[in-house]
Amino acid sequence: DYTPAVYAPVTQLPNCPFSFEANSLSEVKYQAHDCDINIEYPAMHATIYLTYKPVEGNLKKLLKDAQKYEHTIKADNIASTVFANDSTRVYGMFYQVYGNAASQSQFYATDSLRHFISGSIYFKAVPNYDSIQPASAYIEKDIRKIMESLQWK
Repeated sequence: DYTPAVYAPVTQLPNCPFSFEANSLSEVKYQAHDCDINIEYPAMHATIYLTYKPVEGNLKKLLKDAQKYEHTIKADNIASTVFANDSTRVYGMFYQVYGNAASQSQFYATDSLRHFISGSIYFKAVPNYDSIQPASAYIEKDIRKIMESLQWK
């Protein structure tokens, strides 16, 4: 059983062209020079890794890289869900991975013109789907909240 999530705006990203909400039980750490963010869950030994890239005529390459999943050999199934929020201009895809893959969830989000974010969750443990599934399901909700609350500056 995990403590119910309470989400709060991430405010310590002054140089990044986006904002979002994160679970208050997590620890948000970022690199100011490139806006790469690690959202750590110490009690679960897990981290969501977020990578920001500006779109500079390279959207097709960014999409191709984000959709290339290197752990498919270990995955039993990968389910994808389209995400679109016209009011905030956030469009993307959420991938849920089933099986003993290194990452149980991945996503990307973009405005298609200027901004692109990709993210994935990794556990500091041998990937055993049955063992990490409860923690993975909990953190997947946080990833969805990141996508839903994402706003470009």
